[in-house]
Amino acid sequence: MAKKKKAGSKAPSSTIALNKKARHDFFIEERFEAGLALEGWEVKSLREGRVQLAEGYILIKNGEAWLLGTHISPLTTASTHIKPDPTRTRKLLLHRRELDKLIGAVERKGYTLVPLALYWKKGRAKLEIALARGKQSHDKRATDKARDWEREKSRILRHR
Repeated sequence: MAKKKKAGSKAPSSTIALNKKARHDFFIEERFEAGLALEGWEVKSLREGRVQLAEGYILIKNGEAWLLGTHISPLTTASTHIKPDPTRTRKLLLHRRELDKLIGAVERKGYTLVPLALYWKKGRAKLEIALARGKQSHDKRATDKARDWEREKSRILRHR
């Protein structure tokens, strides 16, 4: 006989960390999924959710993509025999076609690469990166105003 699932139990979320600041500071044009070259202690820290993407950015150097500024806090129990560097540069794993497209957009069109989300996919850590354009302060105000209007509109429609 098959086991029944409990009503209150949910499947664990595959999302590790989100970068909400990126959606506020940039217009997101296109998204890509990249793998990460991680060390063992970093994977254990990711499973505990000890990562911050807010200050992270992506740099393309020598035809390779690198993640800089992301902070992965080391666990005290997992990293006793090594000296972990929480903000080390991590290599992003992308297909050559995707890298060529990103290089062209960044160098010729002036786009920026920002990390959006870190999540698990089939047991591997994946990073969602975005090709983005920076927002000016008046763009941010317009976005906030439109979001507030949508929220107010839904309240009005709900109460009628």
